[in-house]
Amino acid sequence: MAVCARLCGVGPSRGCRRRQPRGGPAEAAAADSEPDTDPEEERIEAGAAAAAGAPGGRGAGPQSAARCSLLELPPELLVEIFASLPGTDLPSLARVCTRFRRILHTDTIWRRRCREVLHRYRHILGLWQPDIGPYGGLLNVVVDGLFIIGWMYLPPHDPHVDDPMRFKPLFRVHLMERKSATVECMYGHRGPHNGHIQIVKKDEFSTKCNQTDHHRMSGGRQEEFRTWLREEWGRTLEDIFHEHMQELILMKFIYTSQYDNCLTYRRIYLPPSHPDDLIRPGLFKGTYGSHGLEIVMLSFHGKRARGTKITGDPNIPAGQQTVEIDLRHRIQLPDVESLRNFSELSRLVLDVRERLRQEQQQESGLEDGGAGGRQSPREPQQGPAQPGAELPAEKVGEAGGAEAAGAQPGQGQPFVLPVGVSSRNEDYPRTCRMCFYGTGLIAGHGFTSPERTPGVFILFDEDRFGFIWLELKSFSLYSRVQATFRNAEAPSPQAFEEMLKNIQSLTS
Repeated sequence: MAVCARLCGVGPSRGCRRRQPRGGPAEAAAADSEPDTDPEEERIEAGAAAAAGAPGGRGAGPQSAARCSLLELPPELLVEIFASLPGTDLPSLARVCTRFRRILHTDTIWRRRCREVLHRYRHILGLWQPDIGPYGGLLNVVVDGLFIIGWMYLPPHDPHVDDPMRFKPLFRVHLMERKSATVECMYGHRGPHNGHIQIVKKDEFSTKCNQTDHHRMSGGRQEEFRTWLREEWGRTLEDIFHEHMQELILMKFIYTSQYDNCLTYRRIYLPPSHPDDLIRPGLFKGTYGSHGLEIVMLSFHGKRARGTKITGDPNIPAGQQTVEIDLRHRIQLPDVESLRNFSELSRLVLDVRERLRQEQQQESGLEDGGAGGRQSPREPQQGPAQPGAELPAEKVGEAGGAEAAGAQPGQGQPFVLPVGVSSRNEDYPRTCRMCFYGTGLIAGHGFTSPERTPGVFILFDEDRFGFIWLELKSFSLYSRVQATFRNAEAPSPQAFEEMLKNIQSLTS
């Protein structure tokens, strides 16, 4: 209620249950999730409903109204009266008496006023992806005190995938009385300045900076680049010895800085969750070689899981499906010593791919020539698990990697990267729960000649997984984004699927 009161110029209300310091967008979202009702308010609202449906009640007739002073009116009527007054009059009204002050603590009054103030911008609350070519991004728009703030969420510095997300404000809407609101651009290092927001439609809006000179630095583009590099990568250009990586970093700076915070945003939803999902779906930070850390959305679709890029790079842009996991085909890894041999892992994975190809051919033959005289696709082995053996799809969620590998329950299966497989982060888990066959999307610069290549999906725990890109001899480690996002749930599974198609089509 303190937030609501500040929106109307009243200031923090003494005794308000919701008054607390704000430390950032995550804390603001957590605070806004607290219950907003109390027994007193519920009694008043119930009384209002009863009064509305009971003719002849207190204050209903003109004669009784003439005999009553304002102090004698029932609480439900006082709530209606106070809610219609200008917000600037309410502090004076609260000083009249204890009864008025108690009624003015009713959240119903402030909720109604908040809806009036926020009406114009209510559709921009939630998660959004900016249209910044192949790079994308993750924007979270929240109400924070006197402002609606758009926070850009950034991955931690490469290669520290387990570190928390970083965030910086891109714009804010200053909410004031009389339903007016000032939009300010927060980009750059010279403080808030004049900006503009245009709501194109319910699931799309754009921002514009009207004072882009505030984005410039006295040292020119060189100083701007070095500042951006420290913020984006946590290092200087001299610290980066890989020439190709230097080129990628410089390219990203030139491309992204030209927008000057004049961007179009499209709504994205968090993936829906189901009880039979392998792990809880959501957002993850992943390592992508010279491109650094990127944000990926893990979602489940029946017997398949998909990793969709929320941020991207010139090879695989944001919106594309970076990995796909076939949950019907579980891979049993060999012992640690054998696993160190890349050729052994490659043999296991390619065997599964060939098995899949045969199954697809048989299924295609059944469709073309009927079922007569044709064998059904080969069933996975159900005997004691051997290296390379697969578990039936219905058993995937029942048997963990430890049990299948012969290890003691709860210990997990030992895991080590094969010799020759590169990893940006050597601090990966040394045990895993289970592994599945999957494919990863690779392409040339500019998303040329894209193709899906075989790989291994490794589930470490509820919050971490990995993927070995067989053709690239590379390993990506993913760690869950530990943040709470409000107004990000899809209205339906169909709406989520449609969102995935839309963001993919933008960069296809």
